[in-house]
This record gives sequence, C-alpha cells and structure tokens, in this order.
Amino acid sequence: MLRYLPFLLVLALWIYAFIDCLNTPEEQVRGLPKVVWVIIILLFGEVLVGPIAWLVAGRTRRGPAGGSTPSEWHRNHRAEFVAPDDNPEFLQSLKAESKKDEALLKDWEADLRRREEELRRRESGEDSKD
Repeated sequence: MLRYLPFLLVLALWIYAFIDCLNTPEEQVRGLPKVVWVIIILLFGEVLVGPIAWLVAGRTRRGPAGGSTPSEWHRNHRAEFVAPDDNPEFLQSLKAESKKDEALLKDWEADLRRREEELRRRESGEDSKD
C-alpha cells in the first residue's frame, strides 16, 4: 500500500495544478499563455516539472488588498454576541413595532365602530320606513 503513495501524491499534485490552471483567469497567468501552461502541466506532470513550474511561476500570487489576511482581520474585529433582551437596538425596534401595531389596531377599531354605527342607522332607518 505504501508503494502507491508517491504515485498518488504525484497524481494529486498533477490534478491540482491542472484544475488550478484551468480556473485561473487569463489576466492572472504569468509568463506564457494559459494554453501553453496547460500543455506543460499535462506533458511534464509525471516528473512534477509541469505542476511545480505552474505553482511557482505560472500564476500571479497576490496578498490581500487590505494588507492583512482574513484571519488577522477576524482576530482584531471580534463581534461579541449580545442577547436580544440586552441589545438596545433590538429593544427599540420592538417598541417601534409595538407602537405601529397599536396605531393600526386603533385605526381598525375606529373603522369597525364607524361601520357598526352605519349598520345601526341603516337598520333603524329601514325599521322606521316599515
């Protein structure tokens, strides 16, 4: 089983370099056209020259634009969890929703009273005509 390990590692590196080369945008490829890099990786993959050349010299490797890696940014900008009942913004939003709902309920009740009064007037008007 261990005698297959070097072959599997070479194959894995070959496949990785090939897929990486295919997925790399043309503007990030250095030195040669992308098609030439694919051919080099395929032709010289068994001796690792093609995949290693691609990983070392073929693709432009850039650092993050902000100057720090994402993990450094997350280490310096930790957001602490705040329970909803301790979060003043959440409590304010609940109060605002509650006020809005109360105003809507009052409008509905007023509309219902108005309609009931109209029905009573109609019924009393019909009774007086009979």
